[in-house]
Amino acid sequence: MRRSQETNARQMPLTERRSGMDRRRKSPFNRRGLLFGGRRENGRRYNDRQRPLLADRYQQSLFGVIVLTLLLSVADAVLTLLLISHGAVEINPVMAFYLDLGPYTFLLVKYALTSVGLMILLVFRNRFLNSMGIEAGACLYATLAAFMSVVSWEIYLISRVMT
Repeated sequence: MRRSQETNARQMPLTERRSGMDRRRKSPFNRRGLLFGGRRENGRRYNDRQRPLLADRYQQSLFGVIVLTLLLSVADAVLTLLLISHGAVEINPVMAFYLDLGPYTFLLVKYALTSVGLMILLVFRNRFLNSMGIEAGACLYATLAAFMSVVSWEIYLISRVMT
């Protein structure tokens, strides 16, 4: 009798005992990856790539673009201060406000705003901006090109002022 009950139990469909809730803790920040080096560069699935992902590793080209953009941002701030000392006027009202507070405040705010903007673009680099029809990662390269143009223009202006 006991044996027949076991066979019947095997043949009966199992009821779903899962609650549907995931009990694993999910953290958006991977501390282990920061300390020991991670392996995640992108999301594995299409759905993972459609949402913001704090990856453990990024491509070296992105690191270069971000560092170069930050350096150009600092160069832009220094060249702006140099041009202002020769009679130029800051057109951007937000940066003009911080320039009135002092040159160090201006430099700090310029660097902080650029850094925060680059971090946002880095986190959302895989997102497709439907309204503009571009991928957000392309904005990193566009930002670098914009800073290159601004610094080139400021160097041209300084060469005109100095002569």
